[in-house]
Amino acid sequence: MSRGLFPSLETWLKLSVLPPIGAAVIRTLAWSMHIETRGQEHVDGLYRAGQRVIIAFWHARQLMMPLTYRGTLAHILISQHQDGEIIARIVERFGFKTVRGSSRRGGMEALRELIRLGRAGVDLVVTPDGPRGPAHVAKMGGIQLGRASGLP
Repeated sequence: MSRGLFPSLETWLKLSVLPPIGAAVIRTLAWSMHIETRGQEHVDGLYRAGQRVIIAFWHARQLMMPLTYRGTLAHILISQHQDGEIIARIVERFGFKTVRGSSRRGGMEALRELIRLGRAGVDLVVTPDGPRGPAHVAKMGGIQLGRASGLP
């Protein structure tokens, strides 16, 4: 076997095998957990009024988003990195759409696409602390997105 085969085999395993396993793990967690939501009345009121929203999940909790999302259609900002591709393939199994980009690569194009989608009437999902952190410290991207799209 040539050495060149291993990177493609590894990539194939990551992109083809991990996403269904990841989705199954999340579904199993959903079945085995009790999730309590607090403060959802405001968001539910916005939905009843026909409004869409920007939802922020800390980076380390992004894969739990399918368990708590209350809307009908969301586009999630996910990096263009290979790990981002794995996450994108997992969340797409729950019916979410993705917009690919980050502060390092494709960020401006992704921001423009999110603004367009927000104005078109879909929910947007971002991770305000991003993969490079610091963890649980929000950066300005979500606020800028809200200003530009008009979404709360």
